[in-house]
Formats: sequence, structure tokens, C-alpha cells
Amino acid sequence: MDSHAIERVQASWEVVVPIADTAATLFYNRLFELDPALRGMFSDDLTEQKAKLMQMITVAVRGLDNLDTLVPAVQALGRRHGGYGVTDAHYDTVGAALLWTLATGLGDAWSDQLQEDWTTVYGLLATTMKDAAKAPSPA
Repeated sequence: MDSHAIERVQASWEVVVPIADTAATLFYNRLFELDPALRGMFSDDLTEQKAKLMQMITVAVRGLDNLDTLVPAVQALGRRHGGYGVTDAHYDTVGAALLWTLATGLGDAWSDQLQEDWTTVYGLLATTMKDAAKAPSPA
């Protein structure tokens, strides 16, 4: 991923940050629409989960230009998610919900280029998380 793609992803996310609660609501509504069985993996009150999601994405996006620091945090997140019963297929559904949420939230600012950039970023993060969940725990 080149520096221009990272800049585009970071700039687009900064547009989402002020509407984080709305974006999180859109995301979870879409996620549960795509796979209603996922609803059971979450508590009835999603308030805390929404905040955690937005915080995690913010940290990840802002850390894209410092992968040495970001990757271990993403690996730890992947190991935790593995313990929650998250499967590889869930990552595909989450990715679809995330891209839909970004397209909806960014409206006319969403472009084919941004979709490509975000798809690449999400793919890298999801692969890192999945690989960490499958790997033996670090000593």
C-alpha cells in the first residue's frame, strides 16, 4: 500500500470521526442485516461496542504509516476475536458492512479509488487478525 493510498484512507476516516456514533449504528445495522446470526455474539446494548469499534478503526487508520507499532496491536486484537468465536467468514461479512458504511457515510466523496484503498487496508488488517488467531500464542 503506497503513501497516497494511506493518506486517502486517513483523510476519508477523519470525515467519519465526527459522525462516529451514526457510522457505528449504520455498521452494526448492516452487519446484522447481512448475517443475523452474528447478533447473538453481542450484548443487547451496543453502546460500548460501538465506541470500541470506532476507537479501534481510528487507531488502526491513524497507525497505517507506522506498521511496526500497529501490527502487534492488530495481532492481539485478532487473538482476542478468535477467543470470541470469530471465524474467517465473519471477517468477510464485517468487511462488506464496513465498506457499505463508508460508502453511505461519505456519500459523494466515496469513489472507486477509496473503495480500492479501503478494501486493501481492511484486507491487510483482517489477514493479520486471522493469522494471529490461528497462530500459537506468543510466549
